[in-house]
Amino acid sequence: MRGRTSAASVAFAAVATTQAASLDELCTISAVQDVIPANGTLLGIDLLPSSVTANVVKNATAGTDMSGSASSTDTTTTYDYCNVTVQYTHTGKGDTVTLWYLFPSPDDFQNRYLGIGGGGYSISMGSSGLAAGLAYGAVTGTTNGGFGEGFSTSADEVNLLGNGTINYDTIYMFGYKALGEATVVGKALARGFYTVADATKIYTYFSGCSDGGREAWSQIQRWGEEYDGVVAGAPAFRYSHQQVGHLTSDIIEYTMGYYPPPCELEKIVNLTIAACDPLDGRTDGVVSRTDLCKMHFDLASSAVGAPYYCAAETSTSPGLVLGLRRRQGPPGSETSYQPAQNGTVSARGVAVAQAILAGLKDNQGRQAYLSAQPGADFADAATAWDNATASWGLDITSMGGEFVRRFVMLEDADNIDSFDGVTYDTVVAWMGRALALYGDSLQTTLPDVTPFQAHGGKVLHYHGEADSSIPPASSVHYYDSVRTVMYPGLSYGDSVDALGDWYRFFLVPGAGHCGVSQTQPGPWANDAIQTVIDWVESGTAPDTLAATITEGSPLAGQAESICAWPKRPLWRGNGNATRSGNGTQQVECVFDQASVDSWTYTFDAFKVPIY
Repeated sequence: MRGRTSAASVAFAAVATTQAASLDELCTISAVQDVIPANGTLLGIDLLPSSVTANVVKNATAGTDMSGSASSTDTTTTYDYCNVTVQYTHTGKGDTVTLWYLFPSPDDFQNRYLGIGGGGYSISMGSSGLAAGLAYGAVTGTTNGGFGEGFSTSADEVNLLGNGTINYDTIYMFGYKALGEATVVGKALARGFYTVADATKIYTYFSGCSDGGREAWSQIQRWGEEYDGVVAGAPAFRYSHQQVGHLTSDIIEYTMGYYPPPCELEKIVNLTIAACDPLDGRTDGVVSRTDLCKMHFDLASSAVGAPYYCAAETSTSPGLVLGLRRRQGPPGSETSYQPAQNGTVSARGVAVAQAILAGLKDNQGRQAYLSAQPGADFADAATAWDNATASWGLDITSMGGEFVRRFVMLEDADNIDSFDGVTYDTVVAWMGRALALYGDSLQTTLPDVTPFQAHGGKVLHYHGEADSSIPPASSVHYYDSVRTVMYPGLSYGDSVDALGDWYRFFLVPGAGHCGVSQTQPGPWANDAIQTVIDWVESGTAPDTLAATITEGSPLAGQAESICAWPKRPLWRGNGNATRSGNGTQQVECVFDQASVDSWTYTFDAFKVPIY
């Protein structure tokens, strides 16, 4: 047996249907065509047998999805699998959608299906993401959403039929339909491929981070009865606010008339980390209690006048971040020059940083959206050096600008040209317009997920506490929306307990967006997918999330437990972290009402509930 095993998988293997056929016998075009469900079996989906491709791949290593599961570290175990693609059309529509599956060898199959989320506007993670399922004995599947011929076309390339005309087929397929259909088809194919009896359960999972995390919640909200376990990392849900929110730093700089040198903001981040690191009871380079930092660290009195220096730098980047065109420039590459920066942190620089951390407000000071936590970098606030004027200036991030231009203004362009005439109210209005256009498709914040809960589904939701791309407080806000909507008659503690039966949320100290932060090397979950499998199949609920401290930390390699929200970590004992480790300190997961309150936002800039 070449995959990882657990008590659940061993017990399950004992009752799994015996499959005598070899992978070579099963993995042929004709054999796959023979197990395709007849049209009319899966309502609304007409599979196209003539489109099937199938080939055996031998001695492959397991990949990883964006949740960073530890299976990716195993480079010695190899697997054989059947690589399959098949197309379908929606009944009566005439469109074409391509599906891609990896079917493990019959010896490795453990009656599991795993859907994998994408990132940015890309619905598919590609071969590396799909190969993550090999380590769990799972058939793994993805889709191209019908966006193009292969799997490289992203949703932002085809969201418009023309200026002013939304391609709603793309929007709804990207929003939730395509991945749900891929799961329905994939489970049906797996049942036929391995001759799984109708009475035998195929455990169904989904995992993704960033937009893959949004996709994970889209499956819970729209296809809840299909899934047994879901791993949702740093979800890019609340799409109207999240995507437009990338412009918050830019509009603050523009309105305040100050464009901080990048080195000044970097110094502010480093000072924040140094001051707030010990507040959790352990000095290890990680701010594990950003809530305490918000409540007790005075940035203005600590940072103004602090010297900074950064050497001159010329860099070239691919121009893409998580599938999005990051900033204006030629497709495929982006070259920037920064002169040496030598100065002291200014009161204006601190004021910009404080405004960004406070989150977007309208012209009347009402809260429109939230921001990253103290100690996260100010990636969206990056300014550009202008050689002509020898000064730093506005550099509108296309992480937000493209969304506004293409999805709100409905124009075929990759960024907005300028902020002339743009105010805080303008940005808030863009959020409101996006909510009206995509509230039932991309927003992905339905708080009542009773079908998933009633089906017995379990969800493990995590978010890096130093994530600057998707604010971790957005996950806290959604958690509370689900808690209050689904358990309205219970006290706070009782509703948390009831929710914990099937939904557990973890803030990962110091972690950035879907991975470890470069500035705060700390813990990362050992294997989120296996954790949710054990929860579903063995009933082993994760009271804490097992993690290992990553390289770059003085405690690298040590095990750590990540607390489940709403409890927060507090280190007890003597001494600080050292390179030789410190065995006298123990983490305690504590409840602190003031801490919880610091994560709570009311979006009073809008007249409708924002879940």
